[in-house]
Amino acid sequence: MTNTRKQTQAAAEVIAQIAKEHLDLDTLETRHSDRLDFSEQAVWQLRAALEAAYAAGLAERKAQGRR
Repeated sequence: MTNTRKQTQAAAEVIAQIAKEHLDLDTLETRHSDRLDFSEQAVWQLRAALEAAYAAGLAERKAQGRR
């Protein structure tokens, strides 16, 4: 597996975890059902998810040795 593919898989896992923890979404896969593919979130859930994504990006950048 290439380094880029590993990073892509790692990013996908982080994104899925953020969606589950902060947005109460079981999956980010399209299921072709309005009931399953659309959901409502409160603004504080969106804020928490965005903050978690930002923090994950900062951590990844630091892990790669960049500022």
